Amino acid sequence: MQNEPAEKKIFLIAPPGAPGEAAERLAAGLAGVPVAAVLVTASASETETEARAKALVPLAQAAGAAALVENFTRAAGHVGADGVHVSSGFSELAEAAERFRPKRIVGAGRLRGRHAAMQAGEVDVDYLFFGEPEGDTHAGPHPKALALAQWWAELMEIPAVIIAGNDLATLPEALATGAEFIALGRAVWQAPEGPEAALRRAHAMLSSAEVPA
Repeated sequence: MQNEPAEKKIFLIAPPGAPGEAAERLAAGLAGVPVAAVLVTASASETETEARAKALVPLAQAAGAAALVENFTRAAGHVGADGVHVSSGFSELAEAAERFRPKRIVGAGRLRGRHAAMQAGEVDVDYLFFGEPEGDTHAGPHPKALALAQWWAELMEIPAVIIAGNDLATLPEALATGAEFIALGRAVWQAPEGPEAALRRAHAMLSSAEVPA
């Protein structure tokens, strides 16, 4: 995921729902729109997560995106995902980084503050995710996520991912942090114009924006 061109700054949170429905929506969203990664968030159980990942991972990979599975490393291996997104604690993150890097991507999530971010950075992960994958419940990004992402992006080399709000009109707020990747969820899947049009709009905004160095 590192050094992606501007048009591939989107870190897409996979749509919710049953595997078949989610796959149909993901395929529609990815039609002709390049994204850097697709994250399959953890369900209530590993079995449910693996079922969703089995349906979604091939679609993401066919579109040229890195397919990531949250927390369940065994499920990620079973479906041939490109990596794991660990939000279940520092010990699990350190274990995943030791086991899977550099062959697979390992990302850190659920970072509550600067100390947690520094800890994650010390185990040499591939990215740090600021905010929660399902935390885009307001129009704009969460203020704490904005502050942490900007702090990290200004000082550290490991790429930052920030979850945007659920309204694409607020995308410049996330861009202003300097984060290398912008995560989108509800802004795409709940968009009145549909996921494909929403992703095309986001792609155009990211491609034309002047992002701080």
